[in-house]
Amino acid sequence: MAKESKKLKKLTDRARDYLDQDEEVLYKILGAYEAKILGADSVRNGVMLATNKRLFFYAKKLTGYETESFPYSNISSFEASKGMMGHSMSFFASGNEVKIKWVNDGDIDGFINHLRDNIGKKESAATTENNTSVADELKKLADLRDSGVLTEEEFQEQKSKILNG
Repeated sequence: MAKESKKLKKLTDRARDYLDQDEEVLYKILGAYEAKILGADSVRNGVMLATNKRLFFYAKKLTGYETESFPYSNISSFEASKGMMGHSMSFFASGNEVKIKWVNDGDIDGFINHLRDNIGKKESAATTENNTSVADELKKLADLRDSGVLTEEEFQEQKSKILNG
């Protein structure tokens, strides 16, 4: 884990208030997020979090905050580079180009590798926690079948529901 600044830690702590209860922050970076606001180019300094569900951007503003969420399944491509001012990244999500520049803080390599590994994946594929819970559910079903509570047919029907969502 890379050493993180106080600013990265503080913004990450604030961003956690906007995450789901079962959402886990895996990687975080601090940088400048380029966006279009009311048709005008804008740059927001903030934290980009890679969680077990999505990428999540959080920026503190003078009178509030700004967030944006990008499910891994909506991300279609990713580019990364490094220059004198730090790392730059861009990705396409639901037809919109997202750019983050001047990234010098956080686990940058971990973030990049995690994003590359999860592009286009559904939530259950991006998280090992979900895969474990599916296995637990199947085990419980098998126990119910083995104890005679469920018939083989009921077991197969419930198993199919769990595996196919």
